[in-house]
Amino acid sequence: MSGLLALLDDVAGIAKIAAASVDDVIAQASKAGAKAAGAVIDDAAVTPKYVTGFSAERELPIVWKIARGSILNKLLILTPAALLLSVFAPWLIAPLLMLGGAYLCFEGAEKILKWLRPGHVDLDAKGVKGDPAHLEEQKVKGAIKTDFILSAEIMTIALSALPAEAGLVFKGAALVVVAIGITALVYGAVAIIVKADDVGLHMSARGGVSAAIGRGIVKGMPTFMKLLLVVGTAAMLWVGGSIIVHAWAEMGWHAPEHLIDDAAHAVAAGSGGIEWTAKAIMDGVLGIILGFALIPLVEKALTLMGRAH
Repeated sequence: MSGLLALLDDVAGIAKIAAASVDDVIAQASKAGAKAAGAVIDDAAVTPKYVTGFSAERELPIVWKIARGSILNKLLILTPAALLLSVFAPWLIAPLLMLGGAYLCFEGAEKILKWLRPGHVDLDAKGVKGDPAHLEEQKVKGAIKTDFILSAEIMTIALSALPAEAGLVFKGAALVVVAIGITALVYGAVAIIVKADDVGLHMSARGGVSAAIGRGIVKGMPTFMKLLLVVGTAAMLWVGGSIIVHAWAEMGWHAPEHLIDDAAHAVAAGSGGIEWTAKAIMDGVLGIILGFALIPLVEKALTLMGRAH
């Protein structure tokens, strides 16, 4: 009997350790996911355009197809790649972060440039004419390709946010939590956004208070989408600038990080919230500068690639 009790006590101890490990994984995954805020918001802001022009009954199936492609990319390609990177080439993480940060800065600056040039036509917005099924397939493929780039950035940011001393299993579990959690968050939000108009129209037809709320939803969605794009762009520039500053420090150049930290501390006068805001603004300004500097370089590179093709 005493042996059985001792065994049960050991099992209880193991269960407590396992529970603590799960809590640690979820906590670290949450922190890592929060670091990827810019790419996450941009993903949620960009994806709804891929269902534009389709019938209402095809909207959710298209979102599901994109979400399925996104989670498969994260779990089957990006998570194993991130783990291999952490084992065999951890020195590559900082340069990859810089590349991802530069991408976010470029995307954010390009969005600002489009707002400053109202006549500018987005090539992706032209669409593809032809059979609806073929068009849907093309749109889904394009969305999954775009998502792959953003997902690669999210997973790299998440990997860099995990403790360097953590074991491979811990890192893998945390990255899986990040992959599932962020995909559910992004595409759950996208599903709500793309169906909000239909819900609003349905409510407006019922009369009474529901009708007023429904009309408010329908009228408010265009403004909400514009606000989401603004917030997403600001987050991209802030996170992109922050990633690059951190990557510079990881590679041995600490001056920019120290300069921003000291300036934010001087402005804050002891207020943590003000200090965080000041750092975010300075990171965002750096992101804008870097992004606009990258635009002509990227355009030149694309032109040369087009000529070579």
